[in-house]
Amino acid sequence: MNALTTTLYELLADNVPSRAEKVALVDKDRTISYGALCEEVGRVAGHMARRGVRPGDRVGTHLRKGICEVVTMFAATRVGAVVVNVNPQWTAEQLRYVADDCQLKWLAVEPRSANSLLRSGLPASVETLVVTGEPPAEPRCRVWSEALQAEPVDPVPRLDTELAMIIYTSGSTGKPKGVMLSHRNLVAGARSVARYLRLREDDRLLSVLPYSFDYGLNQLTTMLLLGGTVVHQPLSMPTEVARSLAEQHITGFAAVPPLWNQLVRLLDEAPVALPSLRRITNSGGKIPRPILELMPKVFPGVDIYLMYGLTEAFRSTYLDPACFSVKAGAIGRAIPGAETYIIKPGVGIAGPGEQGELVHRGPLVSPGYWGKPEATAEKIRPCPELRSLIGDEPVVYSGDTVRIDEDGDYWFVGRNDTMLKASGFRVSPDEVEDLVAQSGLVGDVVAFGVDHEDFGHAIHVAVSPLPGFDEGALVAHCRRAMPSYMVPAGIHVWDVPMPRTGSGKLAKPEVIQATRARLGGEDPS
Repeated sequence: MNALTTTLYELLADNVPSRAEKVALVDKDRTISYGALCEEVGRVAGHMARRGVRPGDRVGTHLRKGICEVVTMFAATRVGAVVVNVNPQWTAEQLRYVADDCQLKWLAVEPRSANSLLRSGLPASVETLVVTGEPPAEPRCRVWSEALQAEPVDPVPRLDTELAMIIYTSGSTGKPKGVMLSHRNLVAGARSVARYLRLREDDRLLSVLPYSFDYGLNQLTTMLLLGGTVVHQPLSMPTEVARSLAEQHITGFAAVPPLWNQLVRLLDEAPVALPSLRRITNSGGKIPRPILELMPKVFPGVDIYLMYGLTEAFRSTYLDPACFSVKAGAIGRAIPGAETYIIKPGVGIAGPGEQGELVHRGPLVSPGYWGKPEATAEKIRPCPELRSLIGDEPVVYSGDTVRIDEDGDYWFVGRNDTMLKASGFRVSPDEVEDLVAQSGLVGDVVAFGVDHEDFGHAIHVAVSPLPGFDEGALVAHCRRAMPSYMVPAGIHVWDVPMPRTGSGKLAKPEVIQATRARLGGEDPS
């Protein structure tokens, strides 16, 4: 382990003395060693420096996951700039918003993105647009091969407290916010995750999640910390993922619930031997109970980690795999090097059997949102209920309601801002979705409320049907599994795939909006 590493750039560079020839990254058509990767990083850093990029400037990528994206990231850190990965699935309009919001100075894109940006005018802050293919005829455009031919520059020293990266949230509600992360945040996160996942130098992690998603980024940073290998998975189709897990001798794999749902069902129907696989991880939402129950069967002998995190704190909790058989669905306890508490506002710390809002303390706490001090002060602030323990040290308020059990393990209840009020009862959409999924009749489930004069909210669900789906059977299941106030008043079947966010999660606001549109503005309940 690179114990002396203190900055994001050093996560890569500290491997070169002893691992120059070891494979660092694997693309579909290319493999690169740590030594060769560092050489390319130095050359692209030289290009950035010659194009006027200085310490503290923002450097962006809008590239499909691969070696070019990683080279750009670490070239930026080598010259002391701030990395801004924009999800490749985001549109040119979203990319433009990010460029304007944080004033990107140097941006790497693919030809299609370059043409889309130029059609409506390149953002004023972007002084250099580097294109991985044929660049458009525009003075600020350069070709990637030119950047690779530049003379390397020496690394610019940075403090671990200085800004290293900005991660933009998916923007599911309102405009995306840029979460700032320091070098200390990133390195501490890599160390913590590597420790509790028991990662090793000989690990090969399959990378499906984008690096613009903190969960996906952790796969890269932990492997660089330990000198392991990251295999980039270009297609997230379950059949392709299963093939790569076997053919690439993958030891670890991270995914979000929608992909787990599909992959687990596929492997249940058509098992694949995965002798190299040691661990799998989930974050970004709850896995439905039927899928949880199948996971030990389709991944025999594999450690299953259920985790919870938020971008403002990178990673917060995990459930020890030894507890999976008795606590499948829990999100566990605080990760190494962090503290988490369940707070009952105005009362104190929640005890066994109680619930409240999860707050996070420690070196992973973000400095805040780029250019948004008011939003930062709302999310990251002192906690009166913890004042006797930590004084006025700021903590991250998750916005999530969590229950703590008799053993001290956490169970996710729901988002505070999405809780519904049905017949006088507070109802978590997540709980409704979980119970509906337990029917085994549906895949994706999104629960939402429709205003009701008598009940407050009438609960509705949008569902993706599985083979054998029968609405009457689903209603009967709900009546058996739920209290009456929770039983959906409306079931809306999606015959097309539900939309996803750039990080692979269900785009619930889009699903809800589209489903509401089907209701024609009338409340059918």
